[in-house]
Amino acid sequence: MMRRMNRWLLMAVVACAPDVVCAAMAGDFLKKPDDWFRSEEASRVAAHMLSYQAELGGWPKNTDTISKPYTGDRSELKPTFDNGATTDELRFLARLYQVAKEERYQKAFEKGLDYILKAHYPTGGWPQFYPPGKQYHRHITFNDNAMVRLMTFLREVATTDRYAFVPAERRKAAQEAFDKGIECILKCQIKVDGKLAAWCAQHDELDYSPRPARKFELASLSGCESVGIVRLLMSLENPKAEVVQSIDAAVAWFESVKLSGIKVEVREDKGAPDGKDRVVVQDPAAPPMWARFYEIGTNQPIFCDRDSVPKKTLAEIGHERRNGYSWLGYWPQALLEKEYPAWKAKLAK
Repeated sequence: MMRRMNRWLLMAVVACAPDVVCAAMAGDFLKKPDDWFRSEEASRVAAHMLSYQAELGGWPKNTDTISKPYTGDRSELKPTFDNGATTDELRFLARLYQVAKEERYQKAFEKGLDYILKAHYPTGGWPQFYPPGKQYHRHITFNDNAMVRLMTFLREVATTDRYAFVPAERRKAAQEAFDKGIECILKCQIKVDGKLAAWCAQHDELDYSPRPARKFELASLSGCESVGIVRLLMSLENPKAEVVQSIDAAVAWFESVKLSGIKVEVREDKGAPDGKDRVVVQDPAAPPMWARFYEIGTNQPIFCDRDSVPKKTLAEIGHERRNGYSWLGYWPQALLEKEYPAWKAKLAK
């Protein structure tokens, strides 16, 4: 179940963040056999990776931390949990330490784990990076599945044999952080007219209310990030009644807001800066789509330019944002068609 969930979450991150810069990633090596982790290539990759570990313990995003060493000022490295950063580097180091048993890998791992634990809010969530500053990055960040990835990793640390080398007190802290994260998720779930719905991509770190992020990311119900949250909740063994209620309500919300009879096409447009444009077209045979953002209270899809003025259709916003962001997608499709029914069947047993 956990392996499948990791695969689902990876697909969700890519789908939710189409503008992520492709770079050599630590995760690319995690399926290598143990013999590879004994090789000179593994040692070289590790040396490069460690050179990118910031003094605070994490790694920067959208950065090739594999191909060559960092030669700049390490104090300028900005660690984050955004766009997949930090967690796979730590998984790589754990795997390497298991095989090589070199103390430097263990120390680097523990420094990174401590960075995650230190960033954990008393209310149970995580910011986009630590220290979080005073801008929107300080909010509890579900955006691009950042918090879900952190929690998945912490559960691995707390419960799997691969992390047996981690001191008991840190493993216990990882489990406690995971448990508080679940509590936070349940408190963040938005209610509309007293009925549970889904989640915003960001929530207030103090009172759990939905919060905006960038100018075009308004406080709203997320048709993308909410999928990763539901998958995490479904992965819990022996879920409590409130967890089951949360999942059922979110799935019912996904069903209620699906958009039928449309699809998105990329068409040639000689007048556009890049020679193409993204348009919504009618197609009665198309599978349902979902909006990235829905207005809280009306469940109407929201499309927005950098002026923060919500529009009702993709065509109403400018070319740059229309083509540079995932506004519509199929994020809940597999969840509704396969994963949720299988989970309900398992629960019934």
